[in-house]
Amino acid sequence: MFRVLATALAAALLLAACSKAPEPAAPQADATASGAKASAAAAPKAAIAWVKPVGTDVDAIFAQAKAANKPVYLYWGAVWCPPCNQIKATVFNRPDFIERSQAFVPVYLDGDTPGAQKLGTRFKVRGYPTMILFTPDGTELTRLPGEVDAAKYMQVLAMGMAAASPIKESLATALGDKAASLNADAWRLLAYYSWETDEAQLVTPKEVAATLQKLARTCPPEHKEAANRLYLQALAAAAKNKTALADKAGALQRIGAVLQDATLARENFDILFYRGDDLVEALTVFKSPARASLLAEWNTALDRLAQDATLSKSDRLTAIYVKLQLAKLGLPKEPAPKLAPDLVAQARMAALAAETDTTDRYERQAVIPGAAEVLSEVGLLDESDAMLKAELPNAVSPYYHMLVLAANAKHRGDKAASLDWAERAYNESQGPATRLQWGAGYVGKLIDLAPQDAARIEKAASSVIAELDPAPETFYERNRRGLERMGKRLREWNAKGGHGEAFQKLSAQLDAICAKLPPDDPARAACSGAFKPQAAAKRA
Repeated sequence: MFRVLATALAAALLLAACSKAPEPAAPQADATASGAKASAAAAPKAAIAWVKPVGTDVDAIFAQAKAANKPVYLYWGAVWCPPCNQIKATVFNRPDFIERSQAFVPVYLDGDTPGAQKLGTRFKVRGYPTMILFTPDGTELTRLPGEVDAAKYMQVLAMGMAAASPIKESLATALGDKAASLNADAWRLLAYYSWETDEAQLVTPKEVAATLQKLARTCPPEHKEAANRLYLQALAAAAKNKTALADKAGALQRIGAVLQDATLARENFDILFYRGDDLVEALTVFKSPARASLLAEWNTALDRLAQDATLSKSDRLTAIYVKLQLAKLGLPKEPAPKLAPDLVAQARMAALAAETDTTDRYERQAVIPGAAEVLSEVGLLDESDAMLKAELPNAVSPYYHMLVLAANAKHRGDKAASLDWAERAYNESQGPATRLQWGAGYVGKLIDLAPQDAARIEKAASSVIAELDPAPETFYERNRRGLERMGKRLREWNAKGGHGEAFQKLSAQLDAICAKLPPDDPARAACSGAFKPQAAAKRA
């Protein structure tokens, strides 16, 4: 899961699954206004009464929320995605979350439902999952952090629902001359805001690091939890952006204090996991005594977290994966670095234990690819393959697992097998947005591994285009980006004019789809520009 998320699917988080997925199965009640339609899940007692928008119409849901004076909780996800399944496993099945859901209108927005991608553009959501809390009148309150543990998530949700003002106003106050007027919970909401899924709602991506640095300087020291986390968030953002750190010695000291303190490390485990390599590289030099010392402290903390039963299985497995990544930091990727035997043994034991201990089918959707990735990282490709193949008949979304099998085959140098797994993953994928994403990914793999096979590349790309529904809702958010990405790869493939005929045929096929869209709808321009470099450059 880890390598695939980072490269093939570009996801930021590594999370797990649940026994009760939140996909509504049957209508329970209508939430209609001004001719709009919305249906709620048939919710048994002690279940979340998820509401699903019908098409792109969510106004009826917000009208219902306003009439009831209830906040709106929006969940944006997909059936296959491991981070979504983590939320299902650790949050949505909690009795306290189910009870709290009665105080808000819970909206479930699946990326593969009709109109979902257009709604994604409206709400500025991209990565799965994104979770947003709105006021009853539709003002965005805050974006919730899916990477923290379930107990902390519930605390942040409670703070968001009780907040006196939206996070945007709190940010403006914190950055202004009245920062001291913010209370502890307002600072904690800023510290636990989901900056990874902000999508420029608060600040542009380029401004995140500087904004966090200012918040870290401004936060009153008596708000210890928020002040500490904001400092780590700022440090991580700067490291991610390769921004020079003004006080490396001070940063090293504070990071060391966090790593050595079990409570602080547990409180900020997500930053230690997902920004560990960035921080180590930013703070120390390869093969220096300082790096050796920092890595020793980091690994001790990771070992402690890997044994922490209060963390999910997926998070404990992630701790081991991060150890593997830190062990390879600075080393050439080819040939694969030789890891210490005890680290290999630890990784293998953790992967096998996760496979054995996870019995719930939905939770396995996240844990098994993650365990297989750990095995792959230590060179146990055959064991990784065996684990994945054994899971395919019972997996919730086996086509996700096939991407790891394709990656394993590529790692072996078996291009044919890698492409066969990628093709099978595309063929078996479900849902229009998912199929476009998997199809575009398959085309990209063909261009990487078999650029000479023009017939296969043309057939795959043509298949993706043929499935496009000629409706405006199709050409938004992840769909638009996936189509643009495929167009870019095809242009690169034809850069020297060697595949002009195939490219022209594919362009004409797409143009025929675009011509069916309303001329004045932005979707038509998005469709027509997908294969054109100037359109992509303008968007960038």
